[in-house]
Order: sequence, then structure tokens, then C-alpha cells
Amino acid sequence: MSSPAMQKRAPATAMMLVLTGIAMLSGFLVVLTDQLTAPLIAENQRMAIEAAVSKVIPGSVSHRQFLLSEGKLLPFKKGEAGQTIHAGYDAHGKLLGIAAETGAQGYAGMIYLLYGYEPSCECIRGIKVLKMAETPGLGDKIMSDPEFQANFDALDARLDSRQTALLHPIVTVKHGSKQQSWEVDAISGATISSKAVGKALNLSAQKLLPQLKPLIPELEAMGK
Repeated sequence: MSSPAMQKRAPATAMMLVLTGIAMLSGFLVVLTDQLTAPLIAENQRMAIEAAVSKVIPGSVSHRQFLLSEGKLLPFKKGEAGQTIHAGYDAHGKLLGIAAETGAQGYAGMIYLLYGYEPSCECIRGIKVLKMAETPGLGDKIMSDPEFQANFDALDARLDSRQTALLHPIVTVKHGSKQQSWEVDAISGATISSKAVGKALNLSAQKLLPQLKPLIPELEAMGK
């Protein structure tokens, strides 16, 4: 006959086995769910980026991803070090522009965006906000305000004579005071968010474009 102590331990042991089984099953289900949904999430992200690239490189119908590393253009490989860029081509394989991601601190958090650069005019031809947490009805107008978006129809991004930096830094100015093609006219009531966009573009363009310009012929050849 088992002792009272052994009788008390038996239910506890059974409970531990049940909890262990539940924990193992839960872990298995989490891993299985992750494996099943990861490809779908990755595909949705790819489609979102494709749509964003099409917006910031007007007229592009095909896109190719590359890595820009130490002044060299490399095939894109996820996880590899370097700046990811997207080259956009028309139906005949002509290079129309290059898109790149950038970001800066806004009012409520980081603002991440994609912008398109057109080599023929040496200008930024569009932006697409990828992620932000700005105030609804104010800061989030950077996504949809027509006047603000018009800043990027042909925002000056020419390089200086040494080809090492922008000829004119991209700056955000008070609403209604824009006079130069490299200035971003802020949204009234959303100055911080507007300045974040200008800052993000300037920081990226100052670093990326001097490396990118010598590689334009190589990118053009990729589309043929």
C-alpha cells in the first residue's frame, strides 16, 4: 500500500506531465504557425515594396534589387551588408530611376520612407511613407497632402563639382516660404513631421548619390 506522501505526489506528477505536454504542444504550434505564415508575410512585404517603387519611379514596369557596398554594385542577398537600392526600368529596359529607403525622427516616432531618384534630371521624383506613428490629421498628412507631395515632383538633388555631396542640401522651410527647388515646403501644423522628411532625404542623398552616380551606366546596362 502506498504511503499518504506518495499519494500526494502522484497527482502533482501527473499535473506536471500534463503542463509539460501542453507547453510542448504550444511551442510546436507556434513554430508551425511561423513556418506557415512566414512566406505569406514575406510575399506581402515584397508586393508592398514593389508598389512603393512603382510610385516613386513613375512609369517603371520592372524593378531589380541591388546592394551598394563600398562603391560597388552587388546582387541583392538578404542579410548581406550594404545599402539596398531598387532600379526601375520601362517596358523597353530603359533605366528610369533608383529607389532607396531612409528615415528620420518625427514627432511621435521614426518616419520611414522610400524615395525615387531620377538620374536624367538629378532630382527626387517621389516619396512613399512606409511606416510612421505621426498624429492622425496632422503629421500623417505627409502621406496624402497634395501640396506637400508636390515638393517631390522634381526636388533638386544635383551633386557639387567634386561629386562628393549635394550642391544644395535638402532643407524643409516654413509653409508658404519655399523659393528654391531643393527646399521642401512644410505642412502648416505639421512642421516637425515635414522636417523629418526633409532631413531623411538629405541624409540619405548626401551619402548615397555620390556613390551611385558613377554606377548609373552599369545600372542602365542591366536593363538591356
